[in-house]
Amino acid sequence: MAVHNKTMLLLGLLLVGAISVAAQNCGCSADLCCSKYGYCGSGDDYCGDGCQSGPCYSSSNDVSVADIVTQSFFDGIIGQADGGCAGKSFYTRDAFLTAAGSYPTFGRTGTADDSKREIAAFFAHATHETGHFCYIEEIDGASKDYCDENNTEWPCVAGKGYYGRGPLQLSWNYNYGPAGQSIGFDGLNAPETVANDVVVSFKAALWFWMNNCHSAITSGQGFGATIRAINGDLECDGKNTETMNARVGYYKDYCSQFGVDPGSNLTC
Repeated sequence: MAVHNKTMLLLGLLLVGAISVAAQNCGCSADLCCSKYGYCGSGDDYCGDGCQSGPCYSSSNDVSVADIVTQSFFDGIIGQADGGCAGKSFYTRDAFLTAAGSYPTFGRTGTADDSKREIAAFFAHATHETGHFCYIEEIDGASKDYCDENNTEWPCVAGKGYYGRGPLQLSWNYNYGPAGQSIGFDGLNAPETVANDVVVSFKAALWFWMNNCHSAITSGQGFGATIRAINGDLECDGKNTETMNARVGYYKDYCSQFGVDPGSNLTC
C-alpha cells in the first residue's frame, strides 16, 4: 500500500510538472487565467496581479469598452472599406464586444486613459492588418508557407494553411494551435474557423493581443512595443518605416477620437 501511494505521488508530481511546462505557452482554456509567468490556473496567483489573459480580476477598472467602441467609431473604420470587401459583411461591433467579454482586462487595465490607449492600439493594428476591416484572410495567403516544422508541440496538419486570418491576421501553426485550445476550436485541424466564425475571429485576435501586446501597452512601454510584437521582424529597426508609420497614424487618430494623449515611444 505504501509503495502504491508513493507511485501515485510520483505520477502526480510528474503530471503537475508536465502541465506546468505546457502552460508556459499560455494556451489556457477559456475558464483559466494566464499568470504573469505564463502558467494556466485559477486563484490569486494566476488571475491576480500580472494576469495576462482569461478571467483576470487584477487591476481592472470600471471602464466600459462598449462605451468607447461605439457603433459610430466602429462604422467610421469599416465604412472606409470598399462595398465589395468580404469583411464588410463579416466584422461587426457586436461580435467584437462578445469576444471582448472573454477577456475582462482588455481595455480595462490601469487608468481610464490607459484603457483608451489600449483600445486605440488594438483597432489601429486591426485597421492596418485588414484594410479597414476589408479583408478576412491574408491576400494570397494560401500560397505562403506559415508552417514551422520545428515546432513539434503544435505540428502542422497536411493540407491546412496557417496564413493570416481575422482582425490581427493570426498566422503560424504555433499561434493557431494554442489559440484554438484557449478559445475552444481546433486551431491545427480547422484554422479556417478564424475566417468563418466572426466571434472566434475576434477572440483569436484578442487572444494574440492579450498574450503578446496587452502588458506592453498597459505597462507604459508605448505603442511601438505593440508594433514590435505584431510585426517587428519586418517593420522595426528601420526595416519598413512607411508601414510602421501607417500604424502609428491610425493609433494617433483613434487616440484623438477618444480624447486621450497617445503617449511616448510610438515607433519601434
